[in-house]
Amino acid sequence: MKIKTGIGIDIHRLEPGLDFWLGGIKLEHEKGCVAHSDGDVLIHAICDALLGAAGLDDIGVYFPDTDPAYKGIDSKILLKKVIDMIEDKGFAIGNIDCVVCLQRPKIKMRTLEMRECLSEIMGIDVDEITIKATTTEKLGFEGREEGVSAYVTVLIIKL
Repeated sequence: MKIKTGIGIDIHRLEPGLDFWLGGIKLEHEKGCVAHSDGDVLIHAICDALLGAAGLDDIGVYFPDTDPAYKGIDSKILLKKVIDMIEDKGFAIGNIDCVVCLQRPKIKMRTLEMRECLSEIMGIDVDEITIKATTTEKLGFEGREEGVSAYVTVLIIKL
């Protein structure tokens, strides 16, 4: 059995009046992510981690922000395409560990809903996904509520 790991990181600027998508669900917040797609930093970081672990290029190569086909696209669609890509290479997901850095909104009460959404898309057990949230104690761009970042590690298994 061959196992591989990957890491993914995504960061987006926050601005008023935009929808705020995280982990495949829409959160109530006065700000949302500035992005070509829906700006779901968590899903984007998961995609990059999976692609890297499978030895593939990054998310921007497959879904470029210069392509109008991806303008406003639901990131859940991109994640499903990435799952198909890693499965085509003979890999299955072992587990996914995520950290989201943001001052607000508080997401602890919504992480199970995110995990359930993500597990359905990826076809894995909800217990194979962890999502933790942290503030930066009002330091940096996350602390000033100018942006949000997500950090993800994955383990994939060659079938």
